[in-house]
Amino acid sequence: MFDPGEVRDILISAARQRKTLTYSELLGILGHVFTRPLMRQLCKVLDHIDEDGRALGEPGLAVLVVRQSDGLPGQGWFVARTPIHDDLPLEWVGPEARRYTEARQAQAHDYWMAA
Repeated sequence: MFDPGEVRDILISAARQRKTLTYSELLGILGHVFTRPLMRQLCKVLDHIDEDGRALGEPGLAVLVVRQSDGLPGQGWFVARTPIHDDLPLEWVGPEARRYTEARQAQAHDYWMAA
């Protein structure tokens, strides 16, 4: 349903503008209204984009997609990172999660600003 190349291009553009997008905003850009089933499909594409980027030595882009309520990625983003990152915060909300997320967002912003 979602073209990974199109989603990746949108996220690279956001990174270069030092922006984040809410799940709803990204779905809107892709021509959809927010629904939980569409969000779950989008999250699978985001995971795939990050896996491919990791293989190329790129920082993750999915971290740029956040919940409107608190500006953090969804729980699934943290869970997907668990097998390969041992520096994850213990909680998926709160100050520690925010610091971790903002550091990963800065990596994406810096990388794509320089690319």
